Parts: sequence; C-alpha cells; structure tokens
Amino acid sequence: MVKKVNKTEKVLTSKKNKMILIVEDDQVLLRALYLFLKRRSVCTIATASDGDTALKMAQRLKPNIILLDLILPKMDGFSVLKSLKADPKMKDIPVIILSNLGDSGDIEKAKNMGASDYYVKANTDLTVILEKINNY
Repeated sequence: MVKKVNKTEKVLTSKKNKMILIVEDDQVLLRALYLFLKRRSVCTIATASDGDTALKMAQRLKPNIILLDLILPKMDGFSVLKSLKADPKMKDIPVIILSNLGDSGDIEKAKNMGASDYYVKANTDLTVILEKINNY
C-alpha cells in the first residue's frame, strides 16, 4: 500500500518492520530506485525529494538504512548526513551515498562524515546497491 504524505514524500508500507529511506530529487531516478527495490524487497520504502523533508522523515520514521543523494534542494546531502550523524538516535543508521559527484574529495568528505558507502550513480548497477542493502 502506498501512502502519500505530501508531494515530496511517499511511503510504501509492508508487513515487515525494516525501512529504507530513498532521498533523491531526480524524479526519474527516484522512481527507478523505488520500483527496483519494491520488486526485490519486503521492506517498507519511504522516499523524499529534498534534504529538509528527508531529515524530518528520518527523525520521524527511524529507517534502517538511507540512500542519500548529495545534490538536493532545500538542504544538501552533506548537511543531511551531518545532522543524521550528530543525532544520537540516528547516528547508527547506515547511509549509502548515491551521487553524481565522483570527485575523490567529495567521496572522502562523505566517508569522513560517517557515510557507510559511496556510489557514483552513473557507474553503479542497482543490483550492487541491493546487495549492499541486504548486507545491512
């Protein structure tokens, strides 16, 4: 069952308690990730299309894992990551960065800030992301 909370967030509910939060502003990629995971997962899937909404959803929903883009409206992914890792209730949530920023400086910065993994969207197959999610 899909529950639309507002135009920037959506939650696909499941019988299982595990939750993935996908944070992506590109609606085509967001839908592709959502559908890919929906077909291969028994988790609840929540989505957000801006950083501010993502942070509020993470605080409210306490997902088991977050897939986070870095270039986002309202609040960039680095700021979201910093806020997540500064919050004692959310600091242990694994955050996988999915970004088109492929510069080694950006990758190092994200990992130093607490990102569990970092993938460049253009170079990453979705099955790799699914394997990572399953490992967590």
